[in-house]
Formats: sequence, C-alpha cells, structure tokens
Amino acid sequence: QVQLVESGGGLVQAGGSLRLSCAASAASGSTFRFATMGWYRQTPGNQRELVAEIASGFSSNYADSVKGRFTISRDNAKNTVYLQMDNLKPEDTAVYYCKLRILSRIYWGQGTQVTVSS
Repeated sequence: QVQLVESGGGLVQAGGSLRLSCAASAASGSTFRFATMGWYRQTPGNQRELVAEIASGFSSNYADSVKGRFTISRDNAKNTVYLQMDNLKPEDTAVYYCKLRILSRIYWGQGTQVTVSS
C-alpha cells in the first residue's frame, strides 16, 4: 500500500513562496518512476481541483491560475514530488493534496494547509 506524506505548508504573506513536498513511502522505485504525480487543492465547499501534474516522462501541465508562478518537479531517486509556489496570492489559500496515479490505481495524501495572507 502506497502512502503519500505531504509537508511544507504554512502561512505566508502575499508575494511570498512555499515549497511543498510529497514523499511516497512503501512505494517501489518502479511504482513511483512510472506514476503520474499531481498536486490538487481544495477550499471549503468546493471541489478538489488540479494545480499541476507531472508524468513519468517529466512532461507537466498546470492550471491556468498558477502558470508562471508554480513549478512541479520530481525526484525519482527519493520517491518525492515537489511544488514550488512563488508569488503566492490570497486566492491560493487551500488544502493542497498530493496524488499518485499508476494504471488504474490512485492514492492521495492527507493534505497540507497553505494560507496566504493579504
């Protein structure tokens, strides 16, 4: 069973930066290496939305709202995916979740809170 553990959330002022990490424990190297990894976020009363994702071949895509400000990356040697968030805005405030998808299997992390003050 794959477990995803996020870290790096917190409180930051608008214009600041945070770096989220998501470590996949109990995952074999081949599982992580061939998985598509994603970051999603959710605010109260709203659906979880895609922020960014990165495929096994390192191609990535982003939500329009974060393009040019957020960068997703992965380190297959560490079974870890990162989300570098720069120029944060109050509307980025949300719980951020890590997702691992390989074939038909999907795993989620427990989420980490990001709060951006104006």
